[in-house]
Amino acid sequence: MPPVVVDNPGECRFELRLDDKLVGRVEYRPAGDNVIVAHTEIDEGHEEGLGSLLVRRALEAIRASGKTVIPTCPFTAAYIRRHPEFADLVEASLRSEFRA
Repeated sequence: MPPVVVDNPGECRFELRLDDKLVGRVEYRPAGDNVIVAHTEIDEGHEEGLGSLLVRRALEAIRASGKTVIPTCPFTAAYIRRHPEFADLVEASLRSEFRA
């Protein structure tokens, strides 16, 4: 079964499930028109590419919601720097830090 990413707003996190088991999470905090992406974690033994998949899907969901991102999570910030197609999603006052 392929990995599935779902938003769990009650826990303020996007969850990565593999074979119906929770193996990763992106914790966030709503902040008005922004979403603070605070922490990304993948369980040991599941690291290979799943962190990037989880962050990508979380960013896509945030984009679809019409919000912008404040990436305080180092992994998410690094992901956005490596994937400039998400730089426009960063809150305007921080965007220059994420453009090449």
